[in-house]
Amino acid sequence: MKELLLVRHAKSSWELDVEDRDRPLTTKGMKRIKQMVLFNPEIFSSAEIIFSSTANRAVHTTLIMVKSLGLPFKIVSLVDKLYTFKTSDLIHFIKNISDKYERVICVGHNPAFTLATSYFSTEDLNHLPTAAWARLEFRQSKWEDISAGSLSLGMPKRILK
Repeated sequence: MKELLLVRHAKSSWELDVEDRDRPLTTKGMKRIKQMVLFNPEIFSSAEIIFSSTANRAVHTTLIMVKSLGLPFKIVSLVDKLYTFKTSDLIHFIKNISDKYERVICVGHNPAFTLATSYFSTEDLNHLPTAAWARLEFRQSKWEDISAGSLSLGMPKRILK
C-alpha cells in the first residue's frame, strides 16, 4: 500500500520584483501552513520522505512543516523537476518514486497538484488552495501502478489575521 500527500505551498507574495521561482511566502502563508500542520500532525509525521519543489515558496513551506513537527531535515529532498505547473511532469515524477518508500509527501504548485489529485483518485477536485493537502491512499504496492486512490483533503481554516 502506498500513501501520497500532495501539499500545495503556502500563500506567496507578489510584492517583490523577483523571478517566479524566488517569490517568498507571505506572513499569513507562513502562519497558515504551520497551523495546518499542527492541526493534522499525524498526516505529516509518518512521511518517510518529503520531496519539495526548488521554488522558494515551496522550500519555505517544507521547512516550516518539518520544523513545526520536529521532523529530521534529512527526510527532505529538493527536486528541481517539482518546480512545474504541468500535470504530466508531476505524474511522471510520482510514478518513478522508489518503491522503498510507502508514505511520501510532495510539496509544489498548481495547477499540477489539483489535476494530479483528480488523476490519481476516483474523485474530481476543482481546486487545491494554498497551504492545503490532498491525501491519496492506494492499494497498489508499486508507485508505477498507483491509481484509483482514496482521497481525503485538508483545507486551511481562515481564522488567521
